Amino acid sequence: MPDALLSSNLNLPGLRRGKVRDVYDLPDDRLLIIATDRISAFDVVMPTPVPGKGRLLTSLSTFWLRFIESRGLCPTHLLSTDVANVPGYAFSPGGTTPSQLRGRATLARKARVVPIECVARGYLEGSGWKEYQASGSVCGVPLPPGLRQCDRLPHPIFTPATKEEQGAHDQNISFDQAAAIVGTPLMTRLRDLTLAIYNAAAEYALTRGIIIADTKFEFGFQGDDLLLIDEALTPDSSRFWPASTYTPGGPQQSYDKQFLREWLESLVSSGRWNKQAPGPEIPPDILAATLSRYQSAVDLLVS
Repeated sequence: MPDALLSSNLNLPGLRRGKVRDVYDLPDDRLLIIATDRISAFDVVMPTPVPGKGRLLTSLSTFWLRFIESRGLCPTHLLSTDVANVPGYAFSPGGTTPSQLRGRATLARKARVVPIECVARGYLEGSGWKEYQASGSVCGVPLPPGLRQCDRLPHPIFTPATKEEQGAHDQNISFDQAAAIVGTPLMTRLRDLTLAIYNAAAEYALTRGIIIADTKFEFGFQGDDLLLIDEALTPDSSRFWPASTYTPGGPQQSYDKQFLREWLESLVSSGRWNKQAPGPEIPPDILAATLSRYQSAVDLLVS
């Protein structure tokens, strides 16, 4: 498939492959993070890449990290996205080329990762909607009765989750459970940062016609400095809805991978997949429609 990068091959140490990103170690406490065209759903990496998706993710995440820094909200791990800054010895015959990395590479500060997913929710959907239907609360946060699917919440809420190994599902937990893992002072700081970043981003996105229904962040320490790390506010880590078609009471149109999830759910309901690895091959029309949604998000938010 032209212009698709399913995995990278560089002459660098410490390779870790996540669901989407390949991460290598660089000298001077730095990382090289490569956004591939892999896509995951239900914690399963699909066998079919989405051509160009990694470049779109890198473009949008870089935009948001600079936005967050410029607002003075939080320092981030981002150093550069210029492939010219990747050491020449990283490239070897038969390996990934500089042109393949262009637009996908992030040079970043290395950080000790805080083992908590920091989730902000402004609207009631996904696992939060399911939990609310069962208990009237989300991650221990009580909510008013009678809310509908995708309703806007009275105010955004912080709903942490565990960080599980690849292939396992992250588990929603309460603030107190998260505090038992990393300490109350740090969790209080992370909650306040998460909500401040979400509120600023959601306000900006709305001016571009996009509702950010929810999003998740990761944080880490370099020395004593707390940094926002990994990606930020992409269709992989957030729910983006067109504001013009928003109608609470059911599922929304989206600029994220919900379209792919719904196609996969149709396979599950017909007995053709069980949400376990390996995932099914994604047909060209589903790939194109998924990529189109990612492209729309980037065009609206960054242009």
